[in-house]
Amino acid sequence: MLSNSCKYAIRAVVYLASRHTKSNIGIKEISKELDLPSPFLAKILQQLAKNKILASVKGPNGGFTLKKKPEAITMLDIVKIIDGDDLFRKCLIHDGSCAELKKNRKACPVHDGYSGIRAEIDMLFRSRTIADLVKSAEGSDNILI
Repeated sequence: MLSNSCKYAIRAVVYLASRHTKSNIGIKEISKELDLPSPFLAKILQQLAKNKILASVKGPNGGFTLKKKPEAITMLDIVKIIDGDDLFRKCLIHDGSCAELKKNRKACPVHDGYSGIRAEIDMLFRSRTIADLVKSAEGSDNILI
């Protein structure tokens, strides 16, 4: 459902949020702690910085920090930046959006079942903040970080 890039982005933002007292955290530390490839993760984090979720500082004391408070960042924010909104718009089987397909009367055979699931996923991602994920991960064997 989510790309690896999106999963890595969520994990990295949760990691940064859980270490909010530390200023800039370098890409090497983040990738080592999360066991993720540095070059791939760097591209993902730059995308989040470009979209104002993270702040990026170059140089020997550089790294990444959250630009917004963890309470103000939802899972949906990250999903839309990294994967786009196809999950919430596109038909599961056909090319194009469900709205376009309905106009042409080409009903998707799983549309009715999938539309409810899609709405639940949207609500989950829209309502869960990074602060919620950090809180859930604290003191547990949760695999987010």
